[in-house]
Amino acid sequence: MGPLELADFERAARGRLPAELWDFVQGGSGAERTLAANRDAYARHRLRPRTMVDVSATDQGLTLLGSPLSTPVGIAPMAYHRLFHPEGEVATARAAGRAGALMVAGIFASRTLESIAEAATGPLWLQLYWLRHRDALAAVVERAEAAGYRALVLTVDAPRIGRRLRDARNGFAIPAHVRAVNLDPALMAASHRADEGSSGLADHAREQFDPTLTWSDLAWLRERSSLPIVLKGILTAEDARLAAEHGVDAVVVSNHGGRQLDGAPASLDALPEVAAAVPPSLPVLLDGGVRTGTDVALAVALGARAVLIGRPVLWGLAVDGEHGVARVLDLLKAELDDTLALLGRPRLTDLDRTVVDG
Repeated sequence: MGPLELADFERAARGRLPAELWDFVQGGSGAERTLAANRDAYARHRLRPRTMVDVSATDQGLTLLGSPLSTPVGIAPMAYHRLFHPEGEVATARAAGRAGALMVAGIFASRTLESIAEAATGPLWLQLYWLRHRDALAAVVERAEAAGYRALVLTVDAPRIGRRLRDARNGFAIPAHVRAVNLDPALMAASHRADEGSSGLADHAREQFDPTLTWSDLAWLRERSSLPIVLKGILTAEDARLAAEHGVDAVVVSNHGGRQLDGAPASLDALPEVAAAVPPSLPVLLDGGVRTGTDVALAVALGARAVLIGRPVLWGLAVDGEHGVARVLDLLKAELDDTLALLGRPRLTDLDRTVVDG
């Protein structure tokens, strides 16, 4: 029998991956309180089903920044997919396209931006970190726009990398055969070695991430691309309002999968505050802790236009490449269909705050 829920992929992936790579995927920062909170937040909510509604057909489609999507479930930006399968991000892009889902490729992708775009049949966005080397950042942005990417997602919660103790204890570094191929190797050298008590990723971030990023820097990015700008890592109404004031096109409520500030709120808990602080026309997305179609429905009801999933994609990739990722997305789509029908809200647009108890 094949996987029936995402937890089946989680168990299978754990059996296939080396311990240090499993810790890299699963771990959070500090005592991992925020990592746990991301899942716990969903369990605190109850749904209010309505009956005697025609649910013979359901519709979870939407349009996001001008792109039609078959599902509100997309793929969050993650680095180095080739750690989990030789085809890496190309396999992930194919699976996303099959599902009619958004994919956000990472600036530290292990396949070229162009090869990912060639494999994709659905919309692609590109995630960015604010690098000290502006010429390298500008070059990646230019290539992404030329290759057909449809938005830039700037991660704003990582002026430095959180204290990821599992990686530090393991001395985790990216193996030499897997590279962030869209950047000069000289910029990535630190990620392939680890100092004692640290990790290659933390050492690399200290060298390459620019901690001086402020709201005024968005003008620099906007001058270099006509693509919509999405900010990822928003957790407060204050920052949500500033994002809207500075003309961003969407925000992602995210605590980086519990991998940055330990003690930050669960993404789901921060979502209503952020959604209430921006104009209805400004899309709010969410990542962090989504594991079922019911989780997706809850997030949409609380204000998200769409959700992004991270770790489950890597589980699927490790288990069965493109087909594994496609199955992960198909499971979530099927569960969401069931949830819409059983809630008595057959269309994604029917989900609002009245769906949630309390």
